[in-house]
Amino acid sequence: MAEDRVLRVRKLLDAVRASGRTALTAPEGKVVADAYAIAVPGEELATDVDEAVAYAARFGGPVVMKIVSPDILHKTDAGGVIVGVEGAADVRTAFHKIIENARAYDATARIEGVQVQELLPQGQEVIVGAVTDPTFGKVVAFGLGGVLVEVLKDVTFRLAPVDPDEALSMLDSIRAAEILRGVRGAPAVDRWAIAEQIRRVSELVSDFPEIAEVDLNPVIATPEGAVAADIRVILAESVPKPRRTYGRDEILTSMRRLMQPSSVAVIGASNEQGKIGNSVMRNLIDGGFSGEIHPVNPKADDILGRKAYKSVTDVPGEVDVAVFAIPAKFVASALEEVGRKGIANAVLIPSGFAETGEHELQDEIVAIGERYGVRLLGPNIYGYYSTWQDLCATFCTPYDVKGGVALTSQSGGIGMAILGFARTTKTGVSAIVGLGNKSDLDEDDLLTWFGEDPNTKCIAMHLEDLKDGRAFVEAARATVPKKPVVVLKAGRTAAGAKAAGSHTGALAGDDAVYEDILKQAGVIRAPGLNEMLEYARALPVLPTPQGDNIVIITGAGGSGVLLSDAVTDNGLSLMEIPPDLDASFRTFIPPFGAAGNPVDITGGEPPSTYEATIRLGLEDPRIHSLVLGYWHTIVTPPMVFAELTARVVAEFRERGIEKPVVASLAGDVEVEEACQYLFEHGVVAYPYTTEKPVAVLGAKYRWARAAGLL
Repeated sequence: MAEDRVLRVRKLLDAVRASGRTALTAPEGKVVADAYAIAVPGEELATDVDEAVAYAARFGGPVVMKIVSPDILHKTDAGGVIVGVEGAADVRTAFHKIIENARAYDATARIEGVQVQELLPQGQEVIVGAVTDPTFGKVVAFGLGGVLVEVLKDVTFRLAPVDPDEALSMLDSIRAAEILRGVRGAPAVDRWAIAEQIRRVSELVSDFPEIAEVDLNPVIATPEGAVAADIRVILAESVPKPRRTYGRDEILTSMRRLMQPSSVAVIGASNEQGKIGNSVMRNLIDGGFSGEIHPVNPKADDILGRKAYKSVTDVPGEVDVAVFAIPAKFVASALEEVGRKGIANAVLIPSGFAETGEHELQDEIVAIGERYGVRLLGPNIYGYYSTWQDLCATFCTPYDVKGGVALTSQSGGIGMAILGFARTTKTGVSAIVGLGNKSDLDEDDLLTWFGEDPNTKCIAMHLEDLKDGRAFVEAARATVPKKPVVVLKAGRTAAGAKAAGSHTGALAGDDAVYEDILKQAGVIRAPGLNEMLEYARALPVLPTPQGDNIVIITGAGGSGVLLSDAVTDNGLSLMEIPPDLDASFRTFIPPFGAAGNPVDITGGEPPSTYEATIRLGLEDPRIHSLVLGYWHTIVTPPMVFAELTARVVAEFRERGIEKPVVASLAGDVEVEEACQYLFEHGVVAYPYTTEKPVAVLGAKYRWARAAGLL
């Protein structure tokens, strides 16, 4: 049966292609719909007015009449749709009016006739569709439909194909999800019928890569079912060339040699200060890399006290990585030598490739890399750091604070911002990697490696685009259950919508699709650079929450209100304090304080009050996370608060009770030192902000849910 429907649609699409068209007519769309059991109303194509009258009479009620023309895609704009036509006289009038409007709209348009369609009952209008996204490939969409679809833009996206449960989840992912469940006395729609329309469209576009866009708009959803009043199918001008892919084992093998090399060659090494080749050599040597370092320069015998080689092919033994510090025009010939030497990885620092319009030069090095099996990092990068190997293969400032955070960026400027942040906050990193033009190695390669790297506890990636969105999603889904992945996606534009031929295509702007697909992959999307870096620094510090109940303990009522707002803004839940717990908190706070949630202990309380209430929050198993609001007073100075909080949290962790604890500190400059102390002792704390600590807690919760741990 499945093969039969594919053959039917294949025959139709081939015929459309042969006629020089990319858009299917409505009758052709119905053939596709019938093949994939996509529910559509009864309809007929009338080539003259008498046929229109006969077909309308057969349907026995009001009908919809629409122009059928391969040259008119937007029928409503052309005045080519009339709804609720009933009776022979009205059918004749409508037929002539539609033809007249179409001629006025486009005098050269080919007109095949008028579609006479059953008028569907009143119901909720939704849209089901699919587009071919340049990053993620086939993507299926769902949202509120009808004429306001592009105004409301209440649409969600998933990778196609989707299974029934995933299709059903899309109904709950739009802002107006409650409308589908029935509001103000209206009945709920048949959710499974809508989900089936979504699933079948996703199957259709997955079976036929040449289908660029599909629109079912509107789909009329009622308690009895979901029927597409209109179907639009548009074919692509061409199918993109498939990208070369690598298996997981191949990726891990090459990445292991890149991140844990035994031998590194520097092509373009130099004794002259100020040259990139000199900076790379000094960083490798001064950074303490214990492996072999081989300078390559045809004009030198000795560089920084090490024997220099005329060519990389002269270097003895195996080499894992070749770092390029030569002008772009010499890279291709040197890469040929790297390939002949059998070196696994080339780190291409030079600029002057695709980013400056030199696409042919970049294509040339990619072809060389593929021919010899050399993986390329870059070009146009600052290099990379692998701290646990004491490896600093870059011309930028060194960094050697080992830790669990892996950071990547497409941009050199962002890479240096990452470096400065790491140094200022004393963030330990496992790696910092520049990706630049991503001629070969990209985020999914790095994600595959960092997902298995025991030294990496959290991965944060700045990206402007993804070369292969599906490969990234696959790598993210394998990694997220083990450790958080934070992404800063730059460029929130809708450029992809400009040339769309359907409503779905117009809605599928770059960022709209990225937003939903990244969420589907389980990654945490950071709204900005600072948030990405703070999430990366803080998430490994916080234990995984065991439940949703959050309690705020604060010394300032104003902070408590702002912290409550932040909890709500981050999709978290303030615990409803039961009477017995409320009474327990009240035993520690003054009569003019306030229990409930937030627990307001007031600002003039001594350290013992902070300690007692924090202990109670950690002790009670019904509380899952604590948000602390501190107010600077002489009675309880900042470092006193920091030390007592860290001591109590450490004591409970030794007893096996681990809960996320975040803190907001308001006060004079001493709170900055206190926050640093708390961070170093397992409590995420920030001065002068109520939003940031709760945003980090929200990110931890989002990861825990995506990882299936909550």
